[in-house]
Amino acid sequence: MTGPDFSYEETAFAQGARCVAGVDEVGRGPLAGPVTAAAVILDPADIPQGLNDSKKLSPKRREALHDLLMARADVSIAHASVEEIDALNILRASHLAMERAVAGLRQRPDLALIDGNMIPKGLSVPARAIIKGDAASLSISAASIVAKITRDRIMWALAQQFPGYGWETNAGYPSKSHREALQNLGVTPHHRRSFKPVHNILYQEK
Repeated sequence: MTGPDFSYEETAFAQGARCVAGVDEVGRGPLAGPVTAAAVILDPADIPQGLNDSKKLSPKRREALHDLLMARADVSIAHASVEEIDALNILRASHLAMERAVAGLRQRPDLALIDGNMIPKGLSVPARAIIKGDAASLSISAASIVAKITRDRIMWALAQQFPGYGWETNAGYPSKSHREALQNLGVTPHHRRSFKPVHNILYQEK
């Protein structure tokens, strides 16, 4: 099994693009916390070794690559809040986070490579969707690493304010212990009220 490569980016360069961004989001599935997106423009002459789909890397390796990317690439991170997730729906909110991340880059990319099968409709640049892009494109794998580390740190910080839900380890995902804590401790301001397990508890309380 080979890892991601730079072929999508090189194809775009061959077609006249000067700079290509990889875009990915993390946090569609959790019951709590924001959805976080990253957009990364790699320097073709200075790509950190070992980039891969963030889920395939050890936590230590992810942290190290995150720090290298922050130092050596054009990186933009953006979020959609719990309120926006509940108001819009998780898919639209995750696209909004992606749109914000691309808009925040120092350089305007000639092409954005988007992880998944849909292109966010509010994107201000040409884009291409790549299914399982974090395992195919180095730029998208870079974005997946930055987004995951950033969101994990947010959830760790929130866990200090709201202990008992296990966010420091489950990152807000619906683990058994998180669902039990929801039953026992109730719903926090950081829970997504439109998500069924949270909605059901609020409904029980009424």
